[in-house]
Amino acid sequence: MASKGKTEGKVPTLKGQEAEDKILEYLTRMNRPFGAVDVAANLKGAIPKATVQKLLVSLAEKGGLVQKLYGKTTFFVVNQANLEIVPAERLASLDAECISVQEINKDLNIEVKSLVAELSKIKSAPTNDELNTQISALEGELAQVQSSLEPLRSGSKPISAEDLQKLQADWEKWKAEWFRRRKIFQNLWHLAIDALPPQDAQALEEDLGVERDSVEHQNLEKGPLCSANTLKRKRCN
Repeated sequence: MASKGKTEGKVPTLKGQEAEDKILEYLTRMNRPFGAVDVAANLKGAIPKATVQKLLVSLAEKGGLVQKLYGKTTFFVVNQANLEIVPAERLASLDAECISVQEINKDLNIEVKSLVAELSKIKSAPTNDELNTQISALEGELAQVQSSLEPLRSGSKPISAEDLQKLQADWEKWKAEWFRRRKIFQNLWHLAIDALPPQDAQALEEDLGVERDSVEHQNLEKGPLCSANTLKRKRCN
């Protein structure tokens, strides 16, 4: 079955006058110079290379082709004298058709640019999943804001500016005290364990019941209350 498929797909070999007519028809249709190798390749093996060379020379001798030598390569081109002369009216018609096609092509290029710009805009827009994520985030923020407003809606008295400043001052005071005491402890502790191996220092810390900052303290220190002053927007050190 496989060999049969190859036989069916094989290009039939042309010979004699049929091969010569095929070469002349091809060169007339293309109307540009070709070498024998190119002609044989472009005819998909319908005519053997050696035969193509002989037929090209024969056609040149008959006046159907013009043979030209460039360096060591011979090229063949259809004899322009044998080509049909196109009337002026036909040339004018072709020129008009060419101009019309160019205008159509220009309009199509403008349309393509517009469509490309629109496609780029669509691609840059968020997808449905991204929109859903953004909507969920906004809904969460809205719920948080509404929750913050609940005390006011229920009649609770809002904190005055004076009370807020007092709370801020108290927080800054005790925060500074926290940092100061921790620094004093760390300096003294480093002096105390400077000569001790790490395991002995750890054992001493456990024996003395030293309490380090808890996870809550660490989170508080990393949070907005320590990273910036909520009123004056100052960084705490």
